[in-house]
Amino acid sequence: MWQRMMNIEGPYDFDRALRRLAFDPLIHIDLNKRLIKMPLWIDNEPIVASVQALGTTDRPSFIISAQNREMEVAEQVTDIFKWDRSLYEVCRHFAKTDLAPVFNAFKGMPLVKDFGIYQSLVKCIIHQQLNLVFSYQLTERFVKQFGFSIDDVWFYPRPETVAEIPYESLQQLQFSRRKAEYLVDTSRIIADKSLSLDELKRMTDDEVIKKLVKIRGVGPWTAQNVLLFGLGRENLMPAGDIGIQNAIKKLYQLEQKPPLDFIESKAKSWSPFNSYAAIYLWEFLGNHIVKSSSQGTRKGLS
Repeated sequence: MWQRMMNIEGPYDFDRALRRLAFDPLIHIDLNKRLIKMPLWIDNEPIVASVQALGTTDRPSFIISAQNREMEVAEQVTDIFKWDRSLYEVCRHFAKTDLAPVFNAFKGMPLVKDFGIYQSLVKCIIHQQLNLVFSYQLTERFVKQFGFSIDDVWFYPRPETVAEIPYESLQQLQFSRRKAEYLVDTSRIIADKSLSLDELKRMTDDEVIKKLVKIRGVGPWTAQNVLLFGLGRENLMPAGDIGIQNAIKKLYQLEQKPPLDFIESKAKSWSPFNSYAAIYLWEFLGNHIVKSSSQGTRKGLS
């Protein structure tokens, strides 16, 4: 077992990131120890990596550990948590926008990627058009039925495995027939190399969306979420997302959900960091910001 210390530039609120990730029952997290264990794939080898926070939001530091492949694991972990992106630059940008109170309240909340592009795509396909609670339940059933665990860390099944699953087996887990077809058929075109997920990394956002929406069952919402959480693109504003619409309605005290052109007009001033605007709006939706004339703006957390 090797260990590596990482010091990065603040602000970076790892604890808030863990609380967001803890909604997913498949992710191994210990909030008290500030620890997460992650399933990584390196050259088709499954590896469990651990990250534990030691520092503060302003002076963040971490210990990464795994059994082997130190350099590759450290690179993947850095990429997943986007430790090479200065959140100071992002926060400075939003200090000049109407989202400044939100960014002040949730200072240093990072954009964290999913643990792999295929995992992100699978999760998005399962979650689309479902409420949050059931979508996580359905994903958990799927992974525990067809995936595997190492040291209590769950790995999603590989596309080659999912490609061979009968639709009826997924229906027994409460997948709709159509969603079962979407998941299996998408996995088949990945398994037979008709779709290369690695190639998506080299494409522009528009090229990725055009590529993915050609797949049966993958619409703009799924493609945008893969861009955001699978590829970690920084300037995505999923205006059609219900959570984003509700957050903007709440923030601007609108009587009705905002039309798409309202969100798109706001997004112009948030560019080139719309992805951060999105995750802060999602966070804002589940929390509240209290304004006081004597104390300025403070945060109230659920």
